[in-house]
Amino acid sequence: MSHVSEQRIDRLINHLIPDIAFQGRYGPPQPLDKRMAYYHTPGVSISVINEFEIEWARGFGLCETGKSIAVTPSTLFQAGSISKPIFALAVMRLVEDNHLDLDGDVNNYLTSWQVPPNGTWQPRITLRQLLSHTAGLTVHGFPGYQTSELIPTVPQILNGERPANTPKVEVNILPGVQFRYSGGGTTIAQQLLVDALGKSFPEIMRTLVLDPLRMADSTYEQFLPKDWTTKAATAHPWKEIPLTGKWHVYPEMAAAGLWTTATDLAKVGVELLQALRGKPRNLLAPETIEAMIHPQLPDQQEGGEFVGLGFFCNGRGDSFSFGHAGWNEGFVALMRIYRNLGKGAVVMVNSNEGHPLLEEIMRAIAWEYEWPGVFSQEKPRIDLARTDTYAGVYATQVGMQFYITIQNGTVMLRLGQQSPLPLSPISELDFVTEAVNTSVRFEKGQAGDMTAVIVSQEGKVTRAERQQ
Repeated sequence: MSHVSEQRIDRLINHLIPDIAFQGRYGPPQPLDKRMAYYHTPGVSISVINEFEIEWARGFGLCETGKSIAVTPSTLFQAGSISKPIFALAVMRLVEDNHLDLDGDVNNYLTSWQVPPNGTWQPRITLRQLLSHTAGLTVHGFPGYQTSELIPTVPQILNGERPANTPKVEVNILPGVQFRYSGGGTTIAQQLLVDALGKSFPEIMRTLVLDPLRMADSTYEQFLPKDWTTKAATAHPWKEIPLTGKWHVYPEMAAAGLWTTATDLAKVGVELLQALRGKPRNLLAPETIEAMIHPQLPDQQEGGEFVGLGFFCNGRGDSFSFGHAGWNEGFVALMRIYRNLGKGAVVMVNSNEGHPLLEEIMRAIAWEYEWPGVFSQEKPRIDLARTDTYAGVYATQVGMQFYITIQNGTVMLRLGQQSPLPLSPISELDFVTEAVNTSVRFEKGQAGDMTAVIVSQEGKVTRAERQQ
């Protein structure tokens, strides 16, 4: 590893950036070890992609509280739902080779289980819908099973039959209309590959994805093979208490069963980035990868967050990224790749309580590597030509009243017995506040006077019309 990378790692792990309660603002930078202690998180693994290659990978802390085994770049973690986009790569290989039809009825491939009818109506769902969570299916995620429990088969899971610990997977809204996350849908796709290829699911994934990408420290096998257990981190759900049995078992392998390392997941990111640049590929054609990070519903648009085929995507231009998060019992992880910049990172921790660490570490990486679009850019304030046009009383339909006054040239908003709140204009009609996470927009009438005020905070929108 280069001296430059060592310096970057040192700066980065001493510059974690915590959230605070106010949007676009953060607490003072803190070192990684203090944040790990704060979140009762024994171990962290990080791999960073820069200039289309893995620049460095490193482990921090311990595989299990109370023991001396340190986390290294080769330490195995459960990837949780990051299992899904890696699985999607296997599906798309089969689609690319014309073994599967992305838009065909999945019941044409399923033999050991079928999507059941709803009364007299038979839903028709497709692999595209399963991979993009638009099939209208139930069951968001899976809690896993203790290593001492009886493990259900996939058909039992899909039917919600004992010993499965989740309800049956079924269509209860019209497919192809909207996004709704469904690990149950991914599990249907898992069974489809097993039925279509006549092989075990771990073998399918080894052949189609893990071996071609040289992911030697990754497996979908459940239970974890005995000779792999010595290099696996232990799950710690809360308060740094090791999970009984060390980890849970996930027969829903496509949805949550991947054991891997931050480095192996970063290899996936590098492969996709290089293929998109036209470099020699080991897995998928560039046009297939592009399709995977493209909106799948007509009302989904690039620029906002959407789910492509397996990957969550967000941003536009150089800020566009794709990836996925993962949450299993005692493990959380985050993968983020910048399509145009050749940058990205994977962070894995062995603690559910350490979930906030993922974004704190990602922000530290973003700060060090100058990722765009991560830190909110404060919108410039403007001077208003006139302020008197805003003043007045504005009331909602249920009688809530907002009083807009002018103090020393500043537009002020008051509700009830609260002190007046200063508003800062970023346009003639749009205002922000420094004191709380609230934005204000005025509506303007044809005569030039303000006719209504819209107050927005945490998704709640309140509209009040001018009374006087």
